[in-house]
Formats: sequence, C-alpha cells, structure tokens
Amino acid sequence: MKHLPKHLRPRWRYLAVGIETWPDAAFDRDAFQRDLWYAAQDLYGDVGSAETDLTVLEFDLADGDGEAIVRAHRGTEERARAAVACLAGVDGHPVGLRIRGISGTMRACEERYLNGRAGNPGQRDVVFENETRPAVVRETRFDVDVGDGFVGATRLDFE
Repeated sequence: MKHLPKHLRPRWRYLAVGIETWPDAAFDRDAFQRDLWYAAQDLYGDVGSAETDLTVLEFDLADGDGEAIVRAHRGTEERARAAVACLAGVDGHPVGLRIRGISGTMRACEERYLNGRAGNPGQRDVVFENETRPAVVRETRFDVDVGDGFVGATRLDFE
C-alpha cells in the first residue's frame, strides 16, 4: 500500500501537558486518555471531539507530578486546550493540568517543554498543626500526609 502524498497527510499539533495531583494518586495513560476523551465529548459532542481527535502519545506520572504529550489536529489547538482544561479528575483522583506549550513536532515538544521540568520530589518530615508528619516536597510545594489524605502547603505555612 502506498503512502499518501505529503500534502494529503493529516497535520498535527502536540500539546505538552503538565500534571499535578496528590502523591498517592495512581492512574495510567489509559485512564488519562479515557477521561480526556470524555471531557472533549462532553464539551464538544461526538462530532467536535472527533474533529479534534485527542490522543495521548506519551505519559509519565510519579509521586503526584507528571507530564504528557497530547496530539490534536492542526487548527483545533484551542479546542484541545479547552478540553484539557475541563479535565478536573482522572480515575477518581483530582488533577491540576497546565498546557506548557504547543509544537508542530513531537521532538520539539519534548525538548522545549518536557523532560522532567516538574522537579524531583523528596520525602521528609515536617511539623504541621503541631505534629510531625510525613510530606512530599517539590521545590516550594509541600503535600502533607494528614492520615486520611493530603493537604497542600507552601514554605510560608511552616514559618
């Protein structure tokens, strides 16, 4: 079977997405893809979500920080951004998503916006509400384990 000529091939744009969630959240690429499709379908309907054609190509999540590359048709970048913004949770876990940038190639997307920019989280004990508690520390953010979940804090909360 012959390839399509270059002028007939679909054109894509690649969205670099930063993912932030609680450290105990565990979901994979398939769950993220499924909930992204549902968000796009709820926002635009079947036809609009099919035109955007959102596909998660790369996905990495560890200790509450992660990143993904989402592919969309050229010309539908704003629709793709809106669909990603509508995603409030994945597999029952609340998430915060940020579009770090949009590129015309996957390689440029990785080099400019991804590759571990989220930082390396560390674990340490902090004093929170007059008790020593374990916390996941990421630069200026602290996710303090309070027993039945996590509480987000900053350095100012400990001074």
